[in-house]
Amino acid sequence: MEKKIDNLIRSIPIWKNTIEISKIEGGITNQNFLIQDNQKKFVVRLGEDIPEHLVSRSNEIIASKAAAEFNIGPKVVYNSKGILVLKYIESIALSSENVKDKIDTIIPLIKKIHFEIPKKIIGQSLIFWVFHVIRNYENFLKNKKSSYMKLLPELLHKCEILEKKSSPYEIVFGHNDLLPANFLDDGTRLWVIDWEYAGFNTPLFDLGGLASNNNFSQKQETYLLENYFENKIDDEILLKYNALKCASLLREAMWSMVSELTSKIDFDYKYYTQENLSKFNQSYKEFNI
Repeated sequence: MEKKIDNLIRSIPIWKNTIEISKIEGGITNQNFLIQDNQKKFVVRLGEDIPEHLVSRSNEIIASKAAAEFNIGPKVVYNSKGILVLKYIESIALSSENVKDKIDTIIPLIKKIHFEIPKKIIGQSLIFWVFHVIRNYENFLKNKKSSYMKLLPELLHKCEILEKKSSPYEIVFGHNDLLPANFLDDGTRLWVIDWEYAGFNTPLFDLGGLASNNNFSQKQETYLLENYFENKIDDEILLKYNALKCASLLREAMWSMVSELTSKIDFDYKYYTQENLSKFNQSYKEFNI
């Protein structure tokens, strides 16, 4: 661990004893550390605002505190510029297969995020608008003369089609990054972590992102939608859902394109870009039949 990071973590003014610090692997936007303070454990997340990804840490803190109010996310113990300290939850992160197996637990949890968390949002909250995010990424990639520039006109044309097909919108409060690893299982219940992209959005973005991030079959998608909406799914909702699922994959691919240029975290962004571009192209092909 870098001496600078070690000193920064040790300088956090909440420790009662000499602490032990160990790196938590897997973060692709933040650096995360497990802290042992005598018998107590905490997670320290280090990360500044990321303008190119429209990440505001003040928004993450507001959303994290609201999630903790409903016992959806871990308790926020301390925060300051670039630092977020959370109560540690002894747990395992879910895999895609775990998500599918636990879908009957996850659906009501998502609905709680959508409809309960906004009741506890204190202060300014953002809207996470995937089509704006994609256009913002296009501008960034063009300005940086990305190697993906030749792909951008076609991708943005498809983005415009998806935006038109997915309107009008119901608005709820979304997590907007429902990767399997953002669900934790403590053996008795699930928790949701990583609220840096949280904000008001259509519920179909979270549902589409959950399905695409976890490789749901069409049957599993139908189950997800019918149990979320507690009704049979009509063609209008299905069209909007598929448009937003496509948009979530395009956003993930372009997020990775940008991260190839900016991130200092040791992660294979090139592979991640190609993986998500391939998933987007297949999803868009099915959508546009």
